[in-house]
Amino acid sequence: MAPRPPSPAVLHGRHTRLEPLTTAHVPDLHLAGSRDDGLWQWLPVVAPHTLGEMHMLVEQRLAQQAAGGAVLFAIVPAATGRAAGWIAYTDVSVADERLDIGWHWAARSTWNTPVTTETHLLLLRHAFEQLAFGRVQWQIDHLDVRSQLALSGLGALREGPLRRHARRSDGTWRDTLVYALLANEWRNGWGAGLF
Repeated sequence: MAPRPPSPAVLHGRHTRLEPLTTAHVPDLHLAGSRDDGLWQWLPVVAPHTLGEMHMLVEQRLAQQAAGGAVLFAIVPAATGRAAGWIAYTDVSVADERLDIGWHWAARSTWNTPVTTETHLLLLRHAFEQLAFGRVQWQIDHLDVRSQLALSGLGALREGPLRRHARRSDGTWRDTLVYALLANEWRNGWGAGLF
């Protein structure tokens, strides 16, 4: 089957639901993540502190999606039914059968819970099994140790650093670590029998 580009969809798991991000999620997202600079530390934006700033960030991400630069999902834990963050498919290349998972942030209440793992597993399953991509990758700040450990736990392989690759919102430079999982690794590993 030839790969097809991702589009907004609802992805269901036991612990979380991923649904297309909309401005209707803004109040819940504001409660989940405004005024917590640590949640935004690895994203190239200034942390939102007000409802209006969160709304502006969501509008920016939706404009990115409308321009074909991403497909965004609200992370909705089953326990609360309220949006607690977002995640996206980005840098999609159908011709190369690859995409990135990125622009991820989530409320601290979801950290080290099945919500985080299942969020990534739902996106992996969708990318490999429904969209027929051959490669999924993540680009992580070299200082973001928590994400590096989580990706290693998913079976993603660290492929190496892109040195002085991107400027952080504070103006400093980051090295970007690339992690990836291939379709055959998914079929023979994590993806086998998880859902």
